[in-house]
Amino acid sequence: MLGSSMALTLSFTQSRKTSAEVESVGDVSIPEIIAGEDLFFYINRMRGTFDPVLYRKLLGAANEFKEGDQMIGVAAADQSSRLHARSLLANTRIKEINAHPVYQDQLNDYITPEQTVTTSSTVETVGDLKQFLLTENEVAIKQLSQSLSSDVIGCVVKLMSQQELITVGSKIFNPLPNSQIGAKGYLGARIQPNSPTDNPDDIFWQVLDGWSYAVGDVVLGTNPVSSEPESVAAIELVLRDLLVTFGIEQVLPHCVLSHIDVQAKVERRSPGSTALWFQSIAGSDAANQTFDIDLKKMRDYARSRTGQYGLYFETGQGADFTNGHSHGFDMVLHESRKYGFARALTREVANAQQASGRQPAPWVHLNDVAGFIGPEVFRTREQLVRCCLEDIVMGKLHGLTIGLDVCSTLHMDVSLDDLDWCLDQIMPANPAYLMALPTKIDPMLGYLTTGFQDHVRIREKFGYRVNDAMWSFFQKLNVIDDQGKPTENFGNPLHVYLQYRRKKGDTRNSEVILSEGRLQMDEVRSRGLFLAEGFGKTQGELAPALQVQIDQIYDDAKKSIWAELTPAFVASVPEVLPVETNSSDRLEYILHPTTGEQLSIASVKSIQNLRESYLDQYNVQIVISDGLNALSIMQEGHLDPFLSQLRQELKSAGFSTANRNIIVRSGRVRAGYQVGELLFGRLPGNRAILHIIGERPGTGHRTFSVYMTSPNGSLWGKADQVDHNITRVVSGIASTALKPETAARDTVRILHQMNAG
Repeated sequence: MLGSSMALTLSFTQSRKTSAEVESVGDVSIPEIIAGEDLFFYINRMRGTFDPVLYRKLLGAANEFKEGDQMIGVAAADQSSRLHARSLLANTRIKEINAHPVYQDQLNDYITPEQTVTTSSTVETVGDLKQFLLTENEVAIKQLSQSLSSDVIGCVVKLMSQQELITVGSKIFNPLPNSQIGAKGYLGARIQPNSPTDNPDDIFWQVLDGWSYAVGDVVLGTNPVSSEPESVAAIELVLRDLLVTFGIEQVLPHCVLSHIDVQAKVERRSPGSTALWFQSIAGSDAANQTFDIDLKKMRDYARSRTGQYGLYFETGQGADFTNGHSHGFDMVLHESRKYGFARALTREVANAQQASGRQPAPWVHLNDVAGFIGPEVFRTREQLVRCCLEDIVMGKLHGLTIGLDVCSTLHMDVSLDDLDWCLDQIMPANPAYLMALPTKIDPMLGYLTTGFQDHVRIREKFGYRVNDAMWSFFQKLNVIDDQGKPTENFGNPLHVYLQYRRKKGDTRNSEVILSEGRLQMDEVRSRGLFLAEGFGKTQGELAPALQVQIDQIYDDAKKSIWAELTPAFVASVPEVLPVETNSSDRLEYILHPTTGEQLSIASVKSIQNLRESYLDQYNVQIVISDGLNALSIMQEGHLDPFLSQLRQELKSAGFSTANRNIIVRSGRVRAGYQVGELLFGRLPGNRAILHIIGERPGTGHRTFSVYMTSPNGSLWGKADQVDHNITRVVSGIASTALKPETAARDTVRILHQMNAG
């Protein structure tokens, strides 16, 4: 990476001050329009016929500015063009929007309601629809919205101001069956007990921690490091045990957020071990393939969910285009199509329940992860608020119970304090729930999100409640009293542990149990995982000592993001071949990720020369990239022991590994795929790229990951066909997390399975 980190950081953090300048570089210019004309009249006037490309550009230009729309060429060139695009859209009839889908594929056919709104005496245009939503009551809105297409829902939010989005969001509610989750005046929490090593104790104690603050009423949902069925099953059983022990498994589900195929496999092997099933979904057929799902697979799974708990989806603006599937239309419409997918699958679950003899009551909800991808999607806290409000309204209009992960990656210009400000702006729209972790920093994913005590603060400020059944549980735990006030046990996970042991029939002296619990908490913390305990000046603030630690982690994350692999380090790697991507410097790498996905012309030539020297004798190539955390690669005790153990394990497993180590400056995961294409294209047999890359700054561990991709040479020979859907990953590797030697053994074991299957 080029330039000093201080200079680059300064340049990056000035983005908020220069946002007006950024907005002036969009591609879609609409200098003037004729009063009263709509999108289709304008397009015909400009082109003489309907032009789908211009149509998509005009729809994108109606959005508030976001970098993601700019990157695909659909952002307005200036504010005047944006207002003109909105005027055209407001004048456009709903039936014309429905007659011209923004993108035609199988998903579009599936998610479009059989009876779409075409015209009525009061709601004919998109502008009419906006006024209807602002002025009518919830009953009338719900009656209409069930027949609104996803394109129309995505279009109407483009016309709304922030306050108008809040007005609509705050009067539509879709609670989960037999609960108050998603009801008016309620704000739930998904406890997200992630562990850098999938350690069951880490997960167990984070749940107890959340409950000690009376937080956690929607789902216990863990993001696993490993997607191996055995590991996922172990976590499922930890979560299930907690719920069964306290007798609340009919109130609160658990979920391990692995691929839905893995969850299904775990359930087949151990019936009853899983509850709610999770899957990330996208807004087009092609983008869903990146997640290794398609319509048939998801419909089949939805039809199998006939019990109490159904499906849990995760989405986020920008995911589609960052995976190479923008199809030329904007992020808002992509996101709306995802909600249409979720709506249609919810109906499948309801129909399956009815067919099985149950009363239709689909427990299905969706979590919008706004801000997780990075500054290529949007850069500022104001844009994050806008995104969340758009998504709340679109989700609710689709009839969904929609929660938020109001979050930021460490390379965005959004600070810990900014997140508090964002929450305050968003909460009046009353989403169904937020994420909940011991602190704002996820110990495994390394991003900023919502802590337990943020929930306490928000409940106090906005008067929100948690699901009634779980509130009763918190009162029985005696962390909340009969009047709804915190007790002396509030924020004390040891107290919850004592109750857990008593439920298990443990009759030992309380002091013995508490001492045992304290020892376990110390062990969890020794692995670098934070547990909240107590509070600061108010019950909604972290304890001061813990706040200092979080601030230090945040500062270290910023250093990690801007750090570069030093020339001395690169030279120290044995048999090294240094190459670089098209990123001209670190700032471009962060703001324009695609530049880090393609090798420079000179580097392509270097890899081609390497292929000629190999003479088809190797089936494994090791690639090393700085990624977003060069310090994790350079950390003593990280790369050296990993490479040493990895090469030893590969040799023992019968792989033929190239001696050269390719180091990529400013490299992203897809840069490894290009190396594979250049080295292995059209060669016989399976050929593997093992891409070691620095990731997830902010965990406090300086972790790296290894991405394993091992198709046959014929697939490597097809440009841009190898992608994330056939790649496996071992993440969270660090001397203080998943030990490098252990990770190396896991890598080769998984690679062997990939080649065998």
